[in-house]
Amino acid sequence: MSTVIDNNLATMLSQGLAAMGLALSEPQQEKLLAYVALLQKWNKTYSLTAIREPERMVTHHLLDSLAPLKYLPESALCMVDVGSGFGTPGIPFAIARPDWQLTLLDSNHKKTTFLRQAILELQLPNVSIITGRVEAVQPEAKFDVITSRAFADLNDFIRWTEHLLADGGEWAALKGVYPYEEIAQMPASVYVDHVDALQVPGLEAERHLVHIRKVV
Repeated sequence: MSTVIDNNLATMLSQGLAAMGLALSEPQQEKLLAYVALLQKWNKTYSLTAIREPERMVTHHLLDSLAPLKYLPESALCMVDVGSGFGTPGIPFAIARPDWQLTLLDSNHKKTTFLRQAILELQLPNVSIITGRVEAVQPEAKFDVITSRAFADLNDFIRWTEHLLADGGEWAALKGVYPYEEIAQMPASVYVDHVDALQVPGLEAERHLVHIRKVV
């Protein structure tokens, strides 16, 4: 993996991480920027994201994905990113937490083709890719954490993924504004454990991380 690093992007990323209280090594930060470069390259042909400018990719894709990290377990865990698209938050998570096992799941072949190339070029042995509809996925082992970013409302998210959750696991849903209505419509079999308000440097928008668990 050889990528020319843009100093402005590197500064923006390092300052953003510092503002969020995240300590990532220089090689990890370089790998995050290499992911942005790869996304830029593929985006010209495949239109993976509406965001074209690399500076906005740093704020809207890298920092926005990494903001929930300090609110998730630091211990090794097995996570699935449902509707991963072009890899957010899954790829930034995998770079920042190499001891986590990440599965990126999406039904769009174009996007999972990009994801497979990304994990190859970024050398991410802790990531696996599944192409398919989440309802039909039957993994060998269930997941400690199920996450998603802009995938579905909470009711559908839980209904479609409940079979993937390990005993004692949680859903960690990335949302914009506080989802009062979605929470009110959740099934009685689950409850909101807590909600974290996230601060994303350079992003003038609300972000929340909703932690949901099964009623035991």
